[in-house]
Amino acid sequence: MSCFYSRILLLFLLGSWSSHVTADTKQDKYWRKIAHPILAKHCTSCHNAADKKAGIDFDLYYYVPSVIGHGEMWQKAVEMMQQSKMPPSGQPRMSDGDRDALIGVVNSILDSALAQPDPGPPVLRRLSHREYGYTIRDLLDLDFDAMAFFPKEGSGGEGFDNQGRVLFMTPLLMERYYMAADSIVKALRQDEDRWNRIAENSYRPGLFRKVLNRIKGLWSSDDPRWEEPRRRAQQVIIPFATKTFRGFLSQEDRTELIEFFDEIYFSRLWKKKDGFDQALATVFKRVLVSPMFLYRSEVNLPIHKPYAISNLELASRLSYLLWTSMPDDILIQVAYREDLHDPKVLSREARRMMKDMKFRRFAQSFAPQWLGVEEPMSSPHADQELFPEFTSNLQNSMRQEVIDFFYQAFCVEKNALNLIAADYTMLDESLAKHYEIPNVQGPEFRKVQVTDYGRGGVLGMGAVLTSTSLSNRTSPVLRGQWVLEQVMGTPAPPPPPDVPELNEEEGTPADELDLRALLELHRAAPNCAGCHNKMDPIGFAMENFDAIGRWRQHYRGEIQIDASVILENGRQIEGPIELKKALVEEKEKFAENLSRKVMSYALGRGVVFADSPTWREMKRSLLESNFNSEDMMLAMVNSYPFRHRQSDMTELYIKQ
Repeated sequence: MSCFYSRILLLFLLGSWSSHVTADTKQDKYWRKIAHPILAKHCTSCHNAADKKAGIDFDLYYYVPSVIGHGEMWQKAVEMMQQSKMPPSGQPRMSDGDRDALIGVVNSILDSALAQPDPGPPVLRRLSHREYGYTIRDLLDLDFDAMAFFPKEGSGGEGFDNQGRVLFMTPLLMERYYMAADSIVKALRQDEDRWNRIAENSYRPGLFRKVLNRIKGLWSSDDPRWEEPRRRAQQVIIPFATKTFRGFLSQEDRTELIEFFDEIYFSRLWKKKDGFDQALATVFKRVLVSPMFLYRSEVNLPIHKPYAISNLELASRLSYLLWTSMPDDILIQVAYREDLHDPKVLSREARRMMKDMKFRRFAQSFAPQWLGVEEPMSSPHADQELFPEFTSNLQNSMRQEVIDFFYQAFCVEKNALNLIAADYTMLDESLAKHYEIPNVQGPEFRKVQVTDYGRGGVLGMGAVLTSTSLSNRTSPVLRGQWVLEQVMGTPAPPPPPDVPELNEEEGTPADELDLRALLELHRAAPNCAGCHNKMDPIGFAMENFDAIGRWRQHYRGEIQIDASVILENGRQIEGPIELKKALVEEKEKFAENLSRKVMSYALGRGVVFADSPTWREMKRSLLESNFNSEDMMLAMVNSYPFRHRQSDMTELYIKQ
C-alpha cells in the first residue's frame, strides 16, 4: 500500500479511535469535579445542545483539551463572569465562591497551555492558484492566468484562499496541472530568448557521433548512450529543478531527473535535430507537476516537540507571505550563507522585500479577501435593470480601488489605521464620476482627497457597499454585520435556532422606506435584540450610500434619509463620517482583528488559542507604533509560529 493511502487509512483509524477512547487524566478529573457542578448550576440551562445560546454548548467540554481548543471562548466567559455579565440579569447570581473557583480552574488550564511556545498545527499547503501564477511568472518570466485556468478554489480559516485545509488535490486539478505544464513549456519553447535563458547549453550530436551510434546499432539493440549530452543536460536540469523546488535537491532527486532525461533522449530523440531540447522540455514538464513544486513542503522531523524550520523553508514562508511567490536569488543566498532565523537578518530581508514592487501582490491577494469583496466583484452583483450604470468596467474599477487604496495606506504609508480613518481614496475617472467627485480625468488610479464626500477608508468604497447590499437595494443588516465581522472582529453571535430569519430577499427598492420600521419591530423580540442592536445602527449610519455605492440624500429622490442612530454603547452619531470616527476610537478591537487576519494569511490556517501570544504581540506593536503596519509585519515574521513547526504525527506513526 502506498504511503499516501496508508496515511489516509491511519487518519481514519486514529479519528475513529479517538472518538471512542480518551485518556482521563488527573487534570480532566479535577476539571469535571470543580467546573461541571458550577456550569450545571448556572450555565447549561441556556448553553446546551438544545438551546445553544450564542452558539455555545457547555456540555461538550468534558476533557481539558476541549477547553484549551476553545481557549478564547473561555477567556471571554471568564471576562463576562468578572464583569458580572454572566449569568445574565434575571438569572440566579453566582456566589463569590463558585465564581472564583470556576475562574481559577479555567485560568489555570489556559495559563498552563500557554506556558510553552506552540507553533500550532502543521499545515501541508499546495500552491494556491494565485501563488502558482506568480511563481510561474518569477520562475520563467511568463504570464499564466492560473485563476482562470484551474477549477475554482474555496476559502478557509479567516476567509483566505491560501489556507491548507481547502488546498486539497483532486483528479481534475491534477489533470489541469499536466495541461498547464504542457502549455507553459510550449510557450517557453516558442520564445527563443526565454528558452535560451533556461536551456542555454544546448547540444546536437556531430556527424562522427551519429555514424558511431549507427555502427553500434548493428551489433546491439540497446539504446546508445554517451556522456556529453548527459553532462550538458545536468547543467540545465539541476539548476532549474533546484530553483523550481525552492530548495536543494537530494542526490536521489538529482539521479532520478537525469535518468529520466537519459531514458527520453537516448531512446529515440537523439536522432532528431532538436531532440536535446525536446528531452529537456519533457523533464521540465515533469518538474512542474512534481509535488516538490506544487506543494510548499517542509521537512517532517521524527521528533515529538516543536522545532525550527530550515533557512530555505523560512525563506519560502517569507516570500509567499510578502510576494505571493517564490524566494528571489538574494533571499536564497541569504538563507544559504547567513542565519535567516537571526531577527536582525530576517527583519532586514523582510524590509527589503516590503520595499520591492512585488509587495503589491500582498495587497492584491490580502485586501479583497479580508474585506470579503473578492467573490462579489468577480461576478455580476447588482440588478442590471435597476442599475444599468453598474457595468463590468465600473465593477473592475471598484475592485482596483480596494487594492490600490490598501497598498497606499498599508504598504506605502505604513499606516494601518488609515484603512478606516483615511480622508482619501484611489480613483480613476469612471469611479470618480460614479462617486460624483470632480476633476479626476483619465484611466490611471491616483490618490484623491474625499473629505467632503463621505468616503475615505474602506467604509466608503463602492466594492464594499455593493457587496454588502442586496441586488436591488441596500441592507443595513448586512452592512452592520460586515463592519462588526470584517473590520472590528466582533461578529454578532448566531441567532438561536428557534428564531426565524428576517427575509430581506423579498424586498423591492421601495421597501427601503419601510425597512427601518420593520427592523425596529424585529429588534423588539428579546431573542433578536442582542444581535440587531449591534448590527442595525451601524448599517443605518451607512444608508446615504445606495446599493451600488453612490451618495444620496433621499429615498426616491424625495424623502430625506435619516442616518442618525444610537450605537450599542449609547453613543449617538449621524452618517458615515461620524461612524468612522466612532470606529477609530475602538483601536484595540481593530488592531486585534487585523493582527489575527494577517496571522491567518501568513500561516495558511485558522487562528487557534495557542496563537494568542503572537497576535497579541502584533496587536501591541500596532498600538505602540501608532499603527505602523511594517512593525506588525516584522512581529509576524519573527514570531515563533512563523519560524517553527511540529511534526505531523500521522507520518511518524507510518514510519514507525
